[in-house]
Amino acid sequence: MKKLELKTRLNKYLAQAGIASRREADRLISLGLVKVNGKTICEMGHKVNKKDEVFFDGKKVVSEQKRYVLLNKPKNCITTTEDPQKRNTVMNLIKGSCKERVYPVGRLDRNTTGLLLFTNDGELAKKLTHPSGKVKKMYHVVLNKKMSQNHLTQIQKGVKLEEGVVLVDSVSFIKNTSKNEVGIELHLGWNRVVRRMFEKLGYSVIKLDRVMFSFLTKKNLQRKKWRFLTKEEIALLKRI
Repeated sequence: MKKLELKTRLNKYLAQAGIASRREADRLISLGLVKVNGKTICEMGHKVNKKDEVFFDGKKVVSEQKRYVLLNKPKNCITTTEDPQKRNTVMNLIKGSCKERVYPVGRLDRNTTGLLLFTNDGELAKKLTHPSGKVKKMYHVVLNKKMSQNHLTQIQKGVKLEEGVVLVDSVSFIKNTSKNEVGIELHLGWNRVVRRMFEKLGYSVIKLDRVMFSFLTKKNLQRKKWRFLTKEEIALLKRI
């Protein structure tokens, strides 16, 4: 009996290759940017097998192994894949970690330290950064002066910024420290949201460290170091 060839939907194939999420891949297909065996494919649901040659925007797409790299980012390092000014980037820190080209999931500004995830899994990256995913991030904040209990209560109730009101999941003083150190947990991904929230209340953030991303922590991961996620961690992230 002849063995049947396994076929994969084209949008899934593009997602597995790290091009985009399935939904975004559908949009790219509808725009006529994808070719299979030299023919432009525009209809949804088209299927391909391992013998087919798939091209996106003129470049051949290779379905590659998914990689998941966790970095403990230091200060004075920018979250970008390329920098015309030749400044130190997070890509320099994970150089050589894998042959696949991985990308940062979300951003940390130049002076913010802590956990940053990289992957070539476009579908998972989209899920982790989309607001509907509500992925929690926990930060250790060091301020330029002691914080009042009234301001802590105000943060618990919500601080209004340009985009709207910042609603945190939790906030508290760090135990056994002076009152200028605060732990804060939230799931918003607005640009510099933690720094701007404290600045709105009259404080300057001296240090900002992301100590938790979803359930991932910095345990046994020194500053500037990276590691691969375990199979168990990858499975948990995909269930979010």
